[in-house]
Amino acid sequence: LSLYAGNLLPKDLVIYGFARSNMTDQDLRDRLRPFLIEKQDEALVDKFLARCFYQSGSGYGDVEGWKALDGKLREVEGGKKSNRLFYFAIPPNVFAETGEAIKMNCMASNGFSRMIVEKPFGRDLESCKHILHQLGQHFDETNLFRIDHYLGKEMTQNLMVMRFGNIWMEQMWNRNHVQCVMLTFKEPFGTDGRGGYFDQYGIIRDIIQNHLLQVMCLLCMECPNKLDGDGAGEKIRDEKVRVIEAMEEVTIDNVFLGQYAGYSDDPTITNKETNCPTFAMVRCFINNPRWAGVPIIFKAGKALNERKAEMRIQFKDAPAAEHLFGTTVPRNEMVIKLQPEETIYMKSNIKTPGFSSAPIQSELEVKYDTRYFGDKGSTNPDAYSRLILDVLRGRSAAFVRSDELIRSWEIFTPVLHQIESENIQPHIYRTGSRGPAEADKWFKEKSGYVRNDEYAYIDGVVSKKA
Repeated sequence: LSLYAGNLLPKDLVIYGFARSNMTDQDLRDRLRPFLIEKQDEALVDKFLARCFYQSGSGYGDVEGWKALDGKLREVEGGKKSNRLFYFAIPPNVFAETGEAIKMNCMASNGFSRMIVEKPFGRDLESCKHILHQLGQHFDETNLFRIDHYLGKEMTQNLMVMRFGNIWMEQMWNRNHVQCVMLTFKEPFGTDGRGGYFDQYGIIRDIIQNHLLQVMCLLCMECPNKLDGDGAGEKIRDEKVRVIEAMEEVTIDNVFLGQYAGYSDDPTITNKETNCPTFAMVRCFINNPRWAGVPIIFKAGKALNERKAEMRIQFKDAPAAEHLFGTTVPRNEMVIKLQPEETIYMKSNIKTPGFSSAPIQSELEVKYDTRYFGDKGSTNPDAYSRLILDVLRGRSAAFVRSDELIRSWEIFTPVLHQIESENIQPHIYRTGSRGPAEADKWFKEKSGYVRNDEYAYIDGVVSKKA
């Protein structure tokens, strides 16, 4: 809808929903309306919904259903050059039959046909390769766009400009200056009725192996020789692959697991003795000249104390600072918050205001909502809108390539299988807490991170703890 409101879609656009439910065009519009009316005025929503239609099929691979849809689309196209974009928000086990039905019956005859595919892309290396084969036998890599919405977030897409458009950042973005890199995902609710699905995957598969790993690649990769324009997408993805090729398989001694109390009470979870982690920390290393020896810590959890996703880079101690000032001088940190509010801040040391000369930590900060989207009617586009527009424009940089997927599963599959086969038990933690009580000690030992307990950041307001 935001693309339509911004006049970024073709004027003769039509949208068809395809599913097994027996609905009319109006039924579909009535279902969509409550979710759209919150975002735009009613007149615009009505114009958008007038372009939405529905086609039913007996299944996702129903040949007759796709033939009928093809006929309706050809009528609208009228022989003109027309493109078709298919969005696979369907279970992986029907990818093959759906792809085959589309390939044989509903491809554009005079324009491109592109496919957006939602995760999960398997649950281990073998199942990932199976899914890649199912789609690959019908569509080549140039027409497949595997979507990870974290790659469409403002702060993720901002990494290219931040890292390679600022001379000061490149000078300190390496093992000589960085103590550790942390990528964190937290949400304040549990499985909420979808535990049956989640219990088959767990937090490492659900968040770390895809979302956080993808963000880490952009944060740590070398600079491609092109960042925008024709060919840039593949050059960026080449560099991402080089990062994960430099990583070894995760071992169990570099994994910390947790599960919130009451997780298995979810009625959709059949295995009440499940060891499925709802909280995990994983330590990795990138074995290349830039990052050798720097701990990369992934942290993700459900039913925690807040909603947050961020990248945090802690730098090493300023040389001789403790001797020079006669007191502990906090380490610098760069924090890039992906959600809930897009924010970048650099924790820096300044003189304590007033008569004291002791260093105190403050920050240099940019909050996107107030700095760039403070005007009424001005909003930051959501990740999915950005990514759909990228597909329409044929820009591949923000999508996951098959070799990226395979290598990411090679890194995580052995330890995931070990957790399951050896029934490794997670640490139990209270809902609404920061996670298991033992997690902080593990994190400190594995990362070398030093926390400044005198500093507190609360929505842009810094307060000095007593």
